Amino acid sequence: MRALCWVAAGEVGVREVPDPELRNERDVIVRVRRSATCGGDLPLLAGPHPLLRAGDVLGAEFLGEVVEVGPEVRRHRTGDRVVVGAGVACGGCWYCRQGLHSCCDNAHADLPSADPDWVRSDAGCFGRPRAAGGFAGGHAEYVRVPYADVSAFRVPESVDDDRAVFAADAAPTGWLAAELGAVRPGDVVAIWGAGAVGQLTARAAVLRGAARVLVVDRHEERLRMAERHAAAEPLDYRRTDVAAELRDRSGGRGPDVCVVAVGTPPARSLVDRFAGPHADRPDALREAVHACRKGGVVVVLGGTDGFVDAFPLGAVTERRLTLRGAGRPDLRDVPMLLDRMARDELRTEHLATHRLPLAQGPEGYALFRDRADGCVRAVFTP
Repeated sequence: MRALCWVAAGEVGVREVPDPELRNERDVIVRVRRSATCGGDLPLLAGPHPLLRAGDVLGAEFLGEVVEVGPEVRRHRTGDRVVVGAGVACGGCWYCRQGLHSCCDNAHADLPSADPDWVRSDAGCFGRPRAAGGFAGGHAEYVRVPYADVSAFRVPESVDDDRAVFAADAAPTGWLAAELGAVRPGDVVAIWGAGAVGQLTARAAVLRGAARVLVVDRHEERLRMAERHAAAEPLDYRRTDVAAELRDRSGGRGPDVCVVAVGTPPARSLVDRFAGPHADRPDALREAVHACRKGGVVVVLGGTDGFVDAFPLGAVTERRLTLRGAGRPDLRDVPMLLDRMARDELRTEHLATHRLPLAQGPEGYALFRDRADGCVRAVFTP
């Protein structure tokens, strides 16, 4: 079958790879209908990666049709249209029973190879290197889905593919951010980053009753999209004193909840981690900490460096802030989000700004990486 694979440092290409096969009784095989680019892919393409191998299949977010079912699968049958959660979880360990699927103890294919600096113990993920599970991703014609009763979800007939594919990761991540921030009716919420996750965090905050939601970014087309589709107030940090605006729009206190949804490519050496080309990226986190009201909550979402220099810990303690983080969402919210999509409360198809055949995967990733031509997400069809 054809798949979009890691080829070499900073390069992806469409290659022929072996068809997936059932490996255990709880697997299904899915024929992919849609797969979407993800911000978590970009660090893998930024340069040499010690855990990636040529031929590794990328793609964390995908949707498709079940074509083969393991004998112990109970919830799915051949022909079902399903969206698959980006994270892999067993459903039976202590963490999964608490609804913390992203911390699953049993769905990590190669935990010993995890980066010791991160002390990673989270579950596996599709389309990631072996330190994050080693499961072949969804930028392919077919995918093996382990623990399918836990991680695959039947899509309502009224929800089309371009909407439903975002229930794999971006929409659950946005909802989790609002949940971790304990967003309540009347809250003021500020979000740094107007990509897909930032916009869906804004929409989740609105659905939970936030009085004002502000999104900080510099890309005008993304800010307009957040305003139109998520009822958010846009703030272009190139033209605005963000801290002053946030105080002014929150009664002088600062937002109740601040969410950092900008991501950061991982540094490739200790020097890079503290002083390299990405060292300025944690500015959004520092700004969020200083902007948040006393006693408020700061939420940091995925893709962030293992090390951040000059972190304002004093501001966290003196202002009694709660700091929460999540690298990947859990699976428990996916059915609820699909129901909201079916009721038209949650619309996500506008985030698929570029629809391309899988054969044009490298071009799609170049658009996504460079945010060229207004690209928010590129969605591929095999």
